[in-house]
Amino acid sequence: MRVELENLTKKWGDVVGADGITLEIEHGEFVAFLGPSGCGKTTTLLMIAGIYKPTAGIIRFDGKVVNRVAPKDRGIGMVFQSYALYPHMTVFKNISYPLKLQKVPKDELRRRTQRVADMMGIGHLMDRKPAQLSGGQQQRVALGRALVKEPRLLLFDEPLSNLDARLRLTMRGEIKRLQMELGITSIYVTHDQVEAMTMADRVAVMRDGKLQAYAPPDELYDRPRTLFIAGFIGNPPMNFWRAEVVQREGTFYARQAGLEVPVPAERGEKAAGRGEVIVGLRPEDLTLSEEGIPGEVYVVEPLGRDDLLDVRIGETSLRVLADPALNIRIGDTVRLKFNTNKIQFFDPETEESLLWE
Repeated sequence: MRVELENLTKKWGDVVGADGITLEIEHGEFVAFLGPSGCGKTTTLLMIAGIYKPTAGIIRFDGKVVNRVAPKDRGIGMVFQSYALYPHMTVFKNISYPLKLQKVPKDELRRRTQRVADMMGIGHLMDRKPAQLSGGQQQRVALGRALVKEPRLLLFDEPLSNLDARLRLTMRGEIKRLQMELGITSIYVTHDQVEAMTMADRVAVMRDGKLQAYAPPDELYDRPRTLFIAGFIGNPPMNFWRAEVVQREGTFYARQAGLEVPVPAERGEKAAGRGEVIVGLRPEDLTLSEEGIPGEVYVVEPLGRDDLLDVRIGETSLRVLADPALNIRIGDTVRLKFNTNKIQFFDPETEESLLWE
Protein backbone atom coordinates (compact mmCIF):
# COMPACT_ATOMS: atom_id res chain seq x y z
CA MET A 1 0.00 0.00 0.00
CA ARG A 2 1.21 3.51 -0.84
CA VAL A 3 0.37 6.15 1.78
CA GLU A 4 0.21 9.90 1.14
CA LEU A 5 -0.27 12.57 3.79
CA GLU A 6 -1.04 16.06 2.53
CA ASN A 7 -1.01 19.00 4.95
CA LEU A 8 -2.32 16.74 7.72
CA THR A 9 -3.30 18.77 10.78
CA LYS A 10 -4.90 17.96 14.13
CA LYS A 11 -5.96 20.59 16.68
CA TRP A 12 -7.86 20.57 19.94
CA GLY A 13 -8.81 24.22 20.36
CA ASP A 14 -5.53 26.09 20.66
CA VAL A 15 -3.52 22.90 21.16
CA VAL A 16 -1.81 21.68 17.99
CA GLY A 17 -1.04 17.95 17.83
CA ALA A 18 0.14 17.79 14.23
CA ASP A 19 0.77 20.78 12.01
CA GLY A 20 0.74 20.44 8.22
CA ILE A 21 2.41 17.03 7.89
CA THR A 22 3.11 16.20 4.23
CA LEU A 23 4.96 13.04 3.17
CA GLU A 24 4.70 9.92 1.02
CA ILE A 25 5.35 6.30 1.98
CA GLU A 26 6.02 3.87 -0.86
CA HIS A 27 4.60 0.36 -1.13
CA GLY A 28 6.51 -2.05 1.12
CA GLU A 29 8.50 0.71 2.80
CA PHE A 30 9.28 0.77 6.53
CA VAL A 31 9.03 4.34 7.84
CA ALA A 32 9.67 5.54 11.40
CA PHE A 33 8.07 8.58 13.01
CA LEU A 34 10.74 9.78 15.43
CA GLY A 35 10.72 12.55 18.02
CA PRO A 36 10.42 13.41 21.72
CA SER A 37 7.18 13.10 23.69
CA GLY A 38 4.52 15.53 22.50
CA CYS A 39 6.00 16.00 19.02
CA GLY A 40 2.90 14.70 17.19
CA LYS A 41 4.09 11.30 16.00
CA THR A 42 1.35 9.22 17.69
CA THR A 43 -1.29 11.81 16.77
CA THR A 44 -0.30 11.45 13.12
CA LEU A 45 -0.36 7.65 13.38
CA LEU A 46 -3.84 7.65 14.92
CA MET A 47 -5.13 9.85 12.10
CA ILE A 48 -3.75 7.36 9.58
CA ALA A 49 -5.48 4.58 11.54
CA GLY A 50 -8.77 6.48 11.52
CA ILE A 51 -8.96 6.73 15.31
CA TYR A 52 -8.52 10.52 15.16
CA LYS A 53 -10.34 12.64 12.60
CA PRO A 54 -8.01 15.24 10.99
CA THR A 55 -8.81 18.91 11.53
CA ALA A 56 -7.45 19.55 8.04
CA GLY A 57 -5.52 17.74 5.33
CA ILE A 58 -5.87 14.57 3.29
CA ILE A 59 -4.89 10.92 3.81
CA ARG A 60 -4.63 8.72 0.71
CA PHE A 61 -4.15 4.97 0.49
CA ASP A 62 -3.10 3.96 -3.05
CA GLY A 63 -4.43 7.27 -4.33
CA LYS A 64 -7.84 6.94 -2.64
CA VAL A 65 -8.86 9.50 0.00
CA VAL A 66 -9.69 7.62 3.22
CA ASN A 67 -10.47 10.49 5.61
CA ARG A 68 -14.05 9.29 6.05
CA VAL A 69 -13.33 5.54 5.86
CA ALA A 70 -13.90 3.67 9.14
CA PRO A 71 -10.80 2.16 10.81
CA LYS A 72 -12.06 -1.40 10.28
CA ASP A 73 -12.32 -0.79 6.54
CA ARG A 74 -8.84 0.69 6.04
CA GLY A 75 -6.98 -2.62 5.76
CA ILE A 76 -4.64 -1.87 8.65
CA GLY A 77 -3.14 -3.87 11.50
CA MET A 78 -2.07 -2.03 14.64
CA VAL A 79 0.29 -2.94 17.49
CA PHE A 80 -0.05 -0.82 20.63
CA GLN A 81 2.48 0.07 23.32
CA SER A 82 0.33 -1.58 25.99
CA TYR A 83 -0.25 -4.76 23.87
CA ALA A 84 -4.03 -4.38 24.58
CA LEU A 85 -4.58 -8.14 24.89
CA TYR A 86 -7.84 -9.56 26.25
CA PRO A 87 -6.84 -11.01 29.66
CA HIS A 88 -9.67 -13.58 29.77
CA MET A 89 -8.86 -15.01 26.33
CA THR A 90 -6.22 -17.58 25.40
CA VAL A 91 -3.42 -16.80 22.96
CA PHE A 92 -5.40 -18.56 20.24
CA LYS A 93 -8.51 -16.49 20.88
CA ASN A 94 -6.55 -13.23 21.12
CA ILE A 95 -4.83 -13.78 17.78
CA SER A 96 -7.93 -15.09 16.01
CA TYR A 97 -10.33 -12.45 17.31
CA PRO A 98 -10.07 -10.16 14.24
CA LEU A 99 -10.93 -13.15 12.02
CA LYS A 100 -13.91 -13.98 14.22
CA LEU A 101 -15.21 -10.43 13.72
CA GLN A 102 -14.82 -10.91 9.97
CA LYS A 103 -16.83 -14.16 10.25
CA VAL A 104 -14.04 -16.19 8.67
CA PRO A 105 -14.94 -19.94 8.49
CA LYS A 106 -13.67 -21.95 11.47
CA ASP A 107 -11.26 -24.14 9.51
CA GLU A 108 -9.63 -21.17 7.79
CA LEU A 109 -9.60 -19.22 11.07
CA ARG A 110 -7.76 -22.05 12.82
CA ARG A 111 -5.30 -22.50 9.94
CA ARG A 112 -4.42 -18.82 9.64
CA THR A 113 -4.13 -18.37 13.41
CA GLN A 114 -1.79 -21.34 13.78
CA ARG A 115 0.33 -20.22 10.82
CA VAL A 116 0.81 -16.73 12.28
CA ALA A 117 1.50 -18.08 15.77
CA ASP A 118 4.15 -20.43 14.40
CA MET A 119 5.67 -17.54 12.46
CA MET A 120 5.89 -15.57 15.73
CA GLY A 121 7.40 -18.51 17.63
CA ILE A 122 4.43 -18.90 20.00
CA GLY A 123 2.58 -21.78 18.32
CA HIS A 124 3.11 -23.93 21.43
CA LEU A 125 1.49 -21.36 23.75
CA MET A 126 -1.99 -21.27 22.23
CA ASP A 127 -3.83 -22.41 25.38
CA ARG A 128 -2.17 -19.89 27.72
CA LYS A 129 -3.65 -16.59 28.82
CA PRO A 130 -1.74 -13.26 28.76
CA ALA A 131 -0.97 -13.38 32.50
CA GLN A 132 0.94 -16.63 31.92
CA LEU A 133 3.22 -15.06 29.29
CA SER A 134 6.40 -13.03 29.48
CA GLY A 135 6.49 -9.48 28.12
CA GLY A 136 8.17 -10.65 24.92
CA GLN A 137 5.59 -13.38 24.40
CA GLN A 138 2.74 -10.91 24.96
CA GLN A 139 4.31 -8.61 22.36
CA ARG A 140 4.43 -11.50 19.89
CA VAL A 141 0.73 -12.20 20.50
CA ALA A 142 -0.10 -8.54 19.82
CA LEU A 143 1.94 -8.61 16.61
CA GLY A 144 0.35 -11.90 15.57
CA ARG A 145 -3.12 -10.44 16.09
CA ALA A 146 -2.21 -7.55 13.78
CA LEU A 147 -0.74 -9.86 11.12
CA VAL A 148 -3.50 -12.47 11.09
CA LYS A 149 -5.81 -10.05 9.25
CA GLU A 150 -3.24 -9.98 6.42
CA PRO A 151 -3.26 -6.16 6.49
CA ARG A 152 -1.99 -3.94 3.72
CA LEU A 153 -0.58 -1.46 6.25
CA LEU A 154 1.02 -2.16 9.66
CA LEU A 155 1.06 0.55 12.32
CA PHE A 156 3.29 0.31 15.40
CA ASP A 157 2.87 2.68 18.37
CA GLU A 158 6.07 2.35 20.44
CA PRO A 159 5.58 -1.43 20.68
CA LEU A 160 8.89 -2.24 22.39
CA SER A 161 9.07 0.43 25.07
CA ASN A 162 7.81 -1.93 27.81
CA LEU A 163 10.49 -4.56 27.14
CA ASP A 164 13.95 -4.84 28.67
CA ALA A 165 16.96 -3.76 26.61
CA ARG A 166 18.05 -7.25 25.50
CA LEU A 167 14.55 -8.27 24.43
CA ARG A 168 14.07 -4.97 22.57
CA LEU A 169 17.15 -5.78 20.53
CA THR A 170 15.78 -9.23 19.63
CA MET A 171 12.30 -7.96 18.78
CA ARG A 172 13.69 -5.13 16.62
CA GLY A 173 15.38 -7.69 14.43
CA GLU A 174 12.32 -9.96 14.29
CA ILE A 175 9.91 -7.16 13.37
CA LYS A 176 12.20 -5.90 10.61
CA ARG A 177 12.72 -9.44 9.25
CA LEU A 178 8.98 -10.13 9.22
CA GLN A 179 8.23 -6.82 7.53
CA MET A 180 10.76 -7.50 4.78
CA GLU A 181 9.54 -11.07 4.24
CA LEU A 182 5.87 -10.08 4.08
CA GLY A 183 6.44 -6.83 2.16
CA ILE A 184 3.84 -4.94 4.21
CA THR A 185 4.04 -1.15 4.25
CA SER A 186 4.81 -0.23 7.87
CA ILE A 187 4.83 2.91 10.02
CA TYR A 188 6.66 2.70 13.33
CA VAL A 189 6.31 5.38 16.03
CA THR A 190 9.22 5.67 18.46
CA HIS A 191 11.14 8.13 20.61
CA ASP A 192 14.18 5.82 20.48
CA GLN A 193 16.52 7.02 17.73
CA VAL A 194 18.36 3.66 17.75
CA GLU A 195 15.13 1.84 16.83
CA ALA A 196 14.38 4.34 14.07
CA MET A 197 17.90 4.32 12.62
CA THR A 198 18.31 0.53 12.62
CA MET A 199 14.84 -0.48 11.40
CA ALA A 200 13.53 2.18 9.02
CA ASP A 201 14.12 2.79 5.33
CA ARG A 202 13.28 6.44 5.95
CA VAL A 203 12.77 8.43 9.14
CA ALA A 204 10.33 11.31 9.66
CA VAL A 205 11.76 13.48 12.44
CA MET A 206 9.07 15.50 14.22
CA ARG A 207 9.14 18.34 16.74
CA ASP A 208 6.29 20.41 18.18
CA GLY A 209 3.85 18.92 15.68
CA LYS A 210 5.95 19.82 12.64
CA LEU A 211 7.94 17.63 10.28
CA GLN A 212 11.62 18.56 10.67
CA ALA A 213 13.05 16.17 8.08
CA TYR A 214 12.13 13.05 6.11
CA ALA A 215 15.15 11.14 4.88
CA PRO A 216 17.13 7.87 5.07
CA PRO A 217 18.94 7.29 8.39
CA ASP A 218 22.44 7.87 7.01
CA GLU A 219 21.48 11.28 5.63
CA LEU A 220 20.00 12.37 8.96
CA TYR A 221 23.18 11.24 10.71
CA ASP A 222 25.79 12.63 8.31
CA ARG A 223 23.99 15.70 6.97
CA PRO A 224 21.46 16.94 9.55
CA ARG A 225 19.37 19.83 8.27
CA THR A 226 18.77 21.43 11.68
CA LEU A 227 20.43 21.76 15.06
CA PHE A 228 17.60 19.76 16.63
CA ILE A 229 18.15 16.79 14.30
CA ALA A 230 21.91 16.92 14.84
CA GLY A 231 21.46 16.77 18.61
CA PHE A 232 18.61 14.25 18.66
CA ILE A 233 20.17 11.71 16.29
CA GLY A 234 23.25 9.90 17.55
CA ASN A 235 24.43 8.43 20.84
CA PRO A 236 26.49 9.89 22.46
CA PRO A 237 25.02 13.14 21.13
CA MET A 238 26.88 15.55 18.90
CA ASN A 239 29.25 18.12 20.42
CA PHE A 240 28.29 21.77 19.90
CA TRP A 241 30.23 24.95 20.50
CA ARG A 242 30.13 28.52 19.21
CA ALA A 243 32.90 29.87 17.00
CA GLU A 244 33.66 32.31 14.22
CA VAL A 245 34.87 30.90 10.91
CA VAL A 246 37.72 32.99 9.48
CA GLN A 247 40.14 32.63 6.60
CA ARG A 248 43.86 33.10 7.09
CA GLU A 249 46.57 32.46 4.49
CA GLY A 250 44.17 30.44 2.35
CA THR A 251 42.97 28.20 5.20
CA PHE A 252 39.65 28.38 7.04
CA TYR A 253 39.54 28.11 10.84
CA ALA A 254 36.68 27.74 13.35
CA ARG A 255 38.01 30.05 16.05
CA GLN A 256 36.87 30.41 19.65
CA ALA A 257 38.69 31.44 22.83
CA GLY A 258 41.27 28.75 23.50
CA LEU A 259 40.30 26.59 20.51
CA GLU A 260 41.13 27.00 16.81
CA VAL A 261 40.26 24.18 14.41
CA PRO A 262 41.24 24.13 10.70
CA VAL A 263 38.21 23.50 8.43
CA PRO A 264 38.05 22.13 4.85
CA ALA A 265 37.52 24.92 2.30
CA GLU A 266 34.23 23.50 0.94
CA ARG A 267 32.71 23.68 4.44
CA GLY A 268 34.52 26.73 5.76
CA GLU A 269 33.50 29.01 2.89
CA LYS A 270 29.81 28.40 3.69
CA ALA A 271 30.22 29.59 7.28
CA ALA A 272 32.88 32.29 6.88
CA GLY A 273 31.88 35.93 7.24
CA ARG A 274 28.68 35.16 9.17
CA GLY A 275 29.97 36.09 12.60
CA GLU A 276 29.38 33.57 15.35
CA VAL A 277 28.02 30.18 14.22
CA ILE A 278 27.31 26.89 16.00
CA VAL A 279 29.86 24.18 15.25
CA GLY A 280 28.91 20.50 15.52
CA LEU A 281 31.09 17.38 15.58
CA ARG A 282 30.21 13.88 16.77
CA PRO A 283 32.26 12.21 19.56
CA GLU A 284 33.42 9.45 17.19
CA ASP A 285 34.92 12.12 14.92
CA LEU A 286 37.29 13.14 17.72
CA THR A 287 40.30 10.93 18.45
CA LEU A 288 43.16 10.99 20.90
CA SER A 289 46.45 11.86 19.20
CA GLU A 290 49.87 13.06 20.33
CA GLU A 291 49.67 15.73 17.62
CA GLY A 292 46.25 17.00 18.66
CA ILE A 293 44.99 20.01 20.60
CA PRO A 294 45.57 19.66 24.38
CA GLY A 295 42.68 19.58 26.84
CA GLU A 296 41.94 18.50 30.40
CA VAL A 297 39.77 15.48 31.21
CA TYR A 298 36.87 16.72 33.34
CA VAL A 299 34.74 13.54 33.57
CA VAL A 300 35.26 9.87 32.62
CA GLU A 301 32.17 7.67 32.00
CA PRO A 302 32.96 3.96 31.51
CA LEU A 303 30.62 2.50 28.86
CA GLY A 304 32.18 -0.96 28.64
CA ARG A 305 33.59 -1.07 25.13
CA ASP A 306 34.59 2.62 25.35
CA ASP A 307 35.16 5.33 27.91
CA LEU A 308 33.27 8.56 27.28
CA LEU A 309 35.50 11.49 28.17
CA ASP A 310 34.40 15.06 28.84
CA VAL A 311 37.42 17.11 27.76
CA ARG A 312 37.68 20.84 28.42
CA ILE A 313 39.64 23.00 25.95
CA GLY A 314 39.43 26.58 27.12
CA GLU A 315 35.73 27.33 27.56
CA THR A 316 34.65 24.46 25.28
CA SER A 317 33.46 21.07 26.59
CA LEU A 318 33.85 18.14 24.17
CA ARG A 319 32.77 14.51 24.49
CA VAL A 320 35.15 11.95 22.97
CA LEU A 321 35.28 8.14 22.99
CA ALA A 322 38.49 6.50 24.20
CA ASP A 323 39.86 2.97 24.63
CA PRO A 324 39.43 1.89 28.30
CA ALA A 325 42.88 0.25 28.09
CA LEU A 326 44.39 3.75 28.05
CA ASN A 327 43.28 4.07 31.70
CA ILE A 328 42.58 7.80 31.41
CA ARG A 329 41.65 9.52 34.67
CA ILE A 330 39.98 12.80 35.66
CA GLY A 331 42.52 15.61 35.56
CA ASP A 332 44.73 14.02 32.89
CA THR A 333 45.80 16.06 29.89
CA VAL A 334 44.93 14.53 26.49
CA ARG A 335 45.32 15.76 22.93
CA LEU A 336 42.40 15.69 20.49
CA LYS A 337 42.49 15.33 16.73
CA PHE A 338 39.43 16.63 14.85
CA ASN A 339 38.00 14.87 11.77
CA THR A 340 37.01 18.18 10.19
CA ASN A 341 35.59 16.48 7.07
CA LYS A 342 32.57 15.68 9.29
CA ILE A 343 32.23 19.11 10.90
CA GLN A 344 28.80 20.80 10.79
CA PHE A 345 27.81 24.49 10.92
CA PHE A 346 24.44 25.89 12.03
CA ASP A 347 22.90 29.35 12.07
CA PRO A 348 22.43 30.35 15.75
CA GLU A 349 19.14 32.12 15.03
CA THR A 350 17.34 29.80 12.59
CA GLU A 351 19.16 26.65 13.84
CA GLU A 352 19.33 25.48 10.21
CA SER A 353 22.41 23.90 8.69
CA LEU A 354 24.66 26.23 6.70
CA LEU A 355 25.94 23.31 4.64
CA TRP A 356 22.57 22.73 2.92
CA GLU A 357 22.43 26.20 1.36
